[in-house]
Order: sequence, then structure tokens, then C-alpha cells
Amino acid sequence: MPNGPVVTRIAPSPTGYMHIGTARTALFNWLYARGRGGKFLLRIEDTDRERSTPEATAAIETGMRWLGLDWDGEAVSQAAQAERHAEVARALLESGHAYKCFATQEEIAAFREAARAEGRSTLYRSPWRDAEPASHPDAPYAIRIKAPLDGQTVIADEVQGDVTIRNDQLDDMILLRSDGTPTYMLAVVVDDHDMGVTHVIRGDDHLNNAARQMLVYHGMGWDVPVWAHIPLILGPDGKKLSKRHGATGVEEYQKMGYPAAGMRNYLTRLGWSHGDDEVFSDAQAREWFDLDGITKSAARLDFKKLDHICGQQIAMAEDAALLQEIEAFLAVTGQPALTEPQREGMLSGMYCLKERAKNLPELLDKAHFVLTSRPIEPDEKAAKALASVSDGILAELTPQLQNASWTRDELESAVAQVAEAHGQKLGKLAGPLRAVLSGRAVSPSIFDMMLVLGRDETLARLNDAATRAAVQAPS
Repeated sequence: MPNGPVVTRIAPSPTGYMHIGTARTALFNWLYARGRGGKFLLRIEDTDRERSTPEATAAIETGMRWLGLDWDGEAVSQAAQAERHAEVARALLESGHAYKCFATQEEIAAFREAARAEGRSTLYRSPWRDAEPASHPDAPYAIRIKAPLDGQTVIADEVQGDVTIRNDQLDDMILLRSDGTPTYMLAVVVDDHDMGVTHVIRGDDHLNNAARQMLVYHGMGWDVPVWAHIPLILGPDGKKLSKRHGATGVEEYQKMGYPAAGMRNYLTRLGWSHGDDEVFSDAQAREWFDLDGITKSAARLDFKKLDHICGQQIAMAEDAALLQEIEAFLAVTGQPALTEPQREGMLSGMYCLKERAKNLPELLDKAHFVLTSRPIEPDEKAAKALASVSDGILAELTPQLQNASWTRDELESAVAQVAEAHGQKLGKLAGPLRAVLSGRAVSPSIFDMMLVLGRDETLARLNDAATRAAVQAPS
């Protein structure tokens, strides 16, 4: 067990968008480090030079920032450390923990083809493992690690428990290719060591890699990090998550309007638990998160649960922070920015807009009455509601509201008095008033809208409706 402060990392490959599974792995690493006053580092594993792009690197960093996963220091480029990786391979060669292999790709391919045909293991055993240096040809060579030939290796994993692998199942993996380039398996270990990583929290598809990577740690006399291999995320049908299940990239969730706090809460809960707690704050997540709460079985994406948690997080959010997130959502989806009056209206109305909104588009839809401007054109359903009462009733409301003090009780009283004078219940006027104020058949409470819009704008919308009715009335 490493001593000193906790250091975790996330190491995505910049070959495409940031997968939701990578995002959850990053979140688990972030929570574990931040909850213990440690460091969380970002490494870009860009050794695949043909597929790695600056755009993909930027997308990873953007996705991390949107999720609120801040990292310490500058992002590290794995490709930039290639000479250091080669240096370690040569050190292992010098110490006898690795050897020069002169086998060609054609020879290895021929061996494996013959082994498959004969039903033998295709695990390649290089004839150069114990060859005397005097027999070495003047030819290109790869550097291979010397894996133990018998016994077993135990991976002490914080999630999976002790995992035992027979050493005769381990190959002498290549550390340095014959062209002098390091392999991923070497680079990962060297980078983790040099960055001071104490805890490697990653997908369980890397579990078998741990046994092979431990050979490098032991060969160099380095401390082995704490391993924690977490289950993958499956689609709702229990199959590997793919495009057919819906969004798989982090940026897609932002464009769909899910709030970052909701995504953090949901992803934290996806494969980890703290009692029966479903909805919690970031501070609680940092305090509670531990490796022993991670389940061994794969988690399934559940969009209904995601909607529920995001709705709860929207309701819990601070108004100013939520407005900031709404503005970021409008920007990434190419929608017009809010004007200053719209921003003010959104802020003053946030208390009623947040209720039962599962995502930002739903919240913005509820805010239509704030975002729209006069004259209000009612949609088809709203127009029907407007036609259900006489224009005279709405006209009578104007002086009543003009003289009311602008409080909820006074507004309710004024509307109730007009309804009662016409032998109707207050609810009978709600639909027409909703149509006048928002142009919609569905909106927040009419009294909430009046309070948010204020006296002048409310009366102006009523007057517009009365004028429109007079113009449309048959002569």
C-alpha cells in the first residue's frame, strides 16, 4: 500500500469523443482523490499518432470541465514521454529483467497459425529469451519482459478482491518495438510511476493487464499502486453500451440538456452505493465515496433514473449557477443568448421554473412566458382556452389588478372576486389567463407568472388580449 497523499489519474485516448464510461471512471478517480485531499491528474494517451487529434483532446478537456472534474497541473501527453519509456525498457534489459528478441513478425505469425491448426496455445515463447549475446544477429530487435514461467501472480484488487493468474498464461510482452517505439503496456506503467499515481482506478477490461504491468513495477523496484478495477457500463438491455442505446458521448448529454450536477450524481450512483441514498450533493459524494462501495457487477444505464436524479438536482441547484448552466447549454446547442431582461426574468422566476423540470429544455419550455415578448400569440390549445370565457371577464380584471398590491394573496383575491361576480370558480379563469400571459395551455401557476412578470407587463399582456379580441369581434 503506497504511503503519502493519494494521487489518481484518468488517461483517455484522444481518438474520438469522451465516452460516458470514461467520464464515470474519471469521476470515481476525482471523488476518491478530492475526498482525501489528494491529487487528480489528467494524462492524454496519444501514442496512436494516426488516430489522435487535437480536436479529440480538446473534446476530452471540454467534457471534463463541463462535468466539473478539475485536474491538478497540466495535462500530460504520453507521446511526449516516449524517450523516457525507452529508457526504462533499456534499464530492464540491462538488469536482466528483459531480453532482446530478434523474431520477425512473419515468424511470430507463422508460429501462431501453426499453433491454431494443431490446437495448441498461441502464446508465443521467443527462442531468444535465453540466447547468449554472442548468438545475436546484427538485426533489428524488440525488447521483451521476462515473465515468470511457473507459479502464479495475485492481483490484490480493491473491487474484485484477490485475482489469481497462472504465470504460464503470461507472455513475454514487448516493451520496445523493433522500430524503437514503446508499447502502451510499458508507457502506462512508466507514466503512472513518474506521475506518482498511488491508486489506479480503471475499467475491469484492464484487469488482466495488471498482472503483466506488475512485471515492470517489480523489475524496476517500484511500488505497485493500489488496483481498483471497476465494472463496465451496459445498455438498458444488458449489452455493451453503444450508439443503439442512445447517447454514449459526454457532450451529447450536455446538448440534451442534462445538468452537470445531475450527471455527476447519476454516474456516481452507477455502480457505487452509499446505503439507500440516491440523490446527494457534491460535498456528500466526496465525503462518502470509497472503493468498497463499488459493485463487482456491471451497471446498466437507466434513463428514467437519470431523469429523476437530474430533476432533483435542478430543484436543489442555486439559481445563479443554474442560470449559468442554461446559458452554456444555449451556447453549445447554437441557440440565441439570453437578453438582460430575460436573464433577470429567469432569475426571479427560477423558484417556480425548477419544479418538476427533469432537464434544461423542459425548464426553458416552462420559462416561455419570460422568454417570449409582446404581443403574445397563443398557440392552438391556448386560443381555445381563451375563447372559453367572455372578453368582458378578462377586461374586468385589468382595473382589479391595477389596484391590487402585487402579492400572491392579493392577486388570488382579485381574480377570485371577478370569477365569483360571474358565477364561476377561480379555476375557470386559470386557462384563459394562462393563454394571455404565456400563449400556452401549460405553464407555471398564473399567479407565479404575474409575480415574475410584474404589474406593468401583466397588465400590458391583458390589454393586448382585450385589444385583439375587440379587433376580432364581429362588427
